[in-house]
Amino acid sequence: MSAERPSLPPVRLNSEAELARDALAAPLFVRAVRLARWAGPDTRVGAGGELVEAQLPAAAEHLALPADEDGAAYASEAWRLAVDTGLLDVTDPEEDGRGPEGEGDGGTDGEGADGGAEGTVTAGENLALLTGGSPQDVLAIWLDGLDAVHADATAPVLDDFADLVGEDGSIDFDALDWDPEAEAEFLDGVLGNLYLLTLADNGAGEGPVPLPALAASMIVPDDMGEPTDDILEQVSEAMMRLDDQFRLLEPMGIVEYRPVDEALLVEEGETADASAAGADDEDVTRYGMVKLTPLGLYGIRARMLEAGVDAPAVGDLAGKGADVLLDGIAHYPESAARAEVKLWLAGYGAEGAVSAAAELLAAARGTDEGAPLRRLHCQQALAVAGPEAEPAVRAVLGDPELGGLARVWLAERGAADVPAPPDDMIFWLAIDTIAAQLDADGELDELQGLIEGLSAQHSGFFDEVWRVDHPATADVLEAMGRLHSDRKAAKDARKAAFKARSRAGG
Repeated sequence: MSAERPSLPPVRLNSEAELARDALAAPLFVRAVRLARWAGPDTRVGAGGELVEAQLPAAAEHLALPADEDGAAYASEAWRLAVDTGLLDVTDPEEDGRGPEGEGDGGTDGEGADGGAEGTVTAGENLALLTGGSPQDVLAIWLDGLDAVHADATAPVLDDFADLVGEDGSIDFDALDWDPEAEAEFLDGVLGNLYLLTLADNGAGEGPVPLPALAASMIVPDDMGEPTDDILEQVSEAMMRLDDQFRLLEPMGIVEYRPVDEALLVEEGETADASAAGADDEDVTRYGMVKLTPLGLYGIRARMLEAGVDAPAVGDLAGKGADVLLDGIAHYPESAARAEVKLWLAGYGAEGAVSAAAELLAAARGTDEGAPLRRLHCQQALAVAGPEAEPAVRAVLGDPELGGLARVWLAERGAADVPAPPDDMIFWLAIDTIAAQLDADGELDELQGLIEGLSAQHSGFFDEVWRVDHPATADVLEAMGRLHSDRKAAKDARKAAFKARSRAGG
């Protein structure tokens, strides 16, 4: 109703120092760094920056990889990442005079094993930042690497389309029937769903997610009952595509991944049966299990922010005004809101507790739609602030909007000399409290209990409450009429709502 709800729950991220350490420990990143430090003036690279085939065995040996095709492939992958992240700089052969038209000895020097021109390689500026830079520098380099690996994961496997590669090496992408934007959007959608599942229920969803469930979340319509055979086939195909993609993403440190059991692939080209998603947990694990790491949460959130998605994190509001804080946590889960408030208060220190409390109370005033929920969160924030906030709370005892809140806070702390509230303040506070809970979209049972409890505290409640000068009086009374379990009380509430609207209209 008031504050704009974020599209995702707030995430609790590890510190940048911890995340940077995780980034530096990611296996693929480790290999890229090692190759960047291994490379020298004699390292031979092709015109596209790739390590020439003749150098791959030495690179694989340096990385302690097996001396076979797999080792060479892993070395090549690490080299590409080093170039993509600026750990290595490759100079085009035509720029440094080593190309076919440059100075040389007739083309012998500067040619690769296949006769093509070679470039030169030097250490990139980012290599030094890994040891001499800040955690933010390390994470920025790692994010560049994540983008590169994400692009690799959504690229077509050209080995499957050898007949579409021309003699000059050009590729007929139109004939590939490959939509790179659609592929990237699909993987981002899967990662976004995994992110949301990880944050579900205040972090209760931190366990691994079955791959069939992730694939189904992108393909099976929400309103579909039993999936059709066609849908199941699409889910199976998506599972196998995701299996390949998560195998590429895991070495970058964003996920922990248990691949699909290859024994499930009965024959080449046959995909796993997605209907097994309904089997017991032990069987489901054979179809792939994936979990975002703390570094993965950071990386996926960074990609979402870059794409314009509202993906808040606990700590975003620290150092900002109290009005921004109270509006920002309006729809946070309770634990996340409390953590955000603690970080915000920490900025004031113990000596600034009274000033912080006064700022919170000032921000809680107002007659706009969001004001009741701000006051509710102000009261909760003051509970976190502790007894040091008492002078600021006592200063608003006479305020018509904050006096009831102040009395509740003081009473909960067992404070002495708390003046009794006048009747009009009791009724106003009841309307304000229910309005806040309606805006918070809390549990229906809890809201119903609140409504019935408040209305029972004062005899003739509905005979008096309609006169309350609160912007939400009529709306609250209508809600009480819908939710009160006692039929007579519900009818009295609806009558009171009609009187309130008539009074406001007059």
